[in-house]
Amino acid sequence: MQRKYVTSSNVRSVGWENNTLEVEFNSGAVYQYHNVSQSEYHLVLQGSVGSNIHRLSKVHSYTRIH
Repeated sequence: MQRKYVTSSNVRSVGWENNTLEVEFNSGAVYQYHNVSQSEYHLVLQGSVGSNIHRLSKVHSYTRIH
């Protein structure tokens, strides 16, 4: 999945494809958040990306892939 770099103190890049949000953190860890709509993906990119992803993790299951 292609990710785009974001300005964030905790997140390096974010991508979305087929209702999966993929997040690379500055630590190098990569997580996939499942059943994320495209509109939710666009909301993640607005404002504080790290805070938005934290909120998303409360309502979507996720898997660490790296």
